[in-house]
Amino acid sequence: MSLRKILIVDDEEVDQYICKYVIEKFDPTIATLSAFNGREALDILRQDDPDAIILDINMPIMNGFEFLERYAAEFDNHVPVVAMLTSSIHDHDRDVALRYIFVDVCFQKPLTEDHLAQLANTRKQSTQS
Repeated sequence: MSLRKILIVDDEEVDQYICKYVIEKFDPTIATLSAFNGREALDILRQDDPDAIILDINMPIMNGFEFLERYAAEFDNHVPVVAMLTSSIHDHDRDVALRYIFVDVCFQKPLTEDHLAQLANTRKQSTQS
C-alpha cells in the first residue's frame, strides 16, 4: 500500500511548509493534512483517516508524547504509521516514542525524501503483517 495521505503535526509554520514541500517533491499525489498541536491532530483524526502521521515532540497545548498517550487510548482499532520528527532526537525521547507500537521511526528535522521513502517502506511492511 502506498502513502496517500499524511497528517503533519508541528507547531512551527516553517517546518509544516518544509514537510509539505518535501512530500510534494517526493510524490505529488500524496495529500497532506496539518495540525499545529496534538489536540488539533486528534480532532482531525476523528474525522479523517491518514496513512501516516509525522509528529513533532515539542509543541504547545498538547505535545507529541501527550498526543501519543491520547492516541493510544482513543484510536487503538486503526493504527497508521507514526514517524516522530524532531529537532532534538535524544536517546531518551527516541526510546519513549518507540515504546508505542504504532511509532515505527524517529527522524531528525528537516524531513527528507529519504525519510519519506523509509516511511513508505515501513507502511508497506505494516500492511503486509
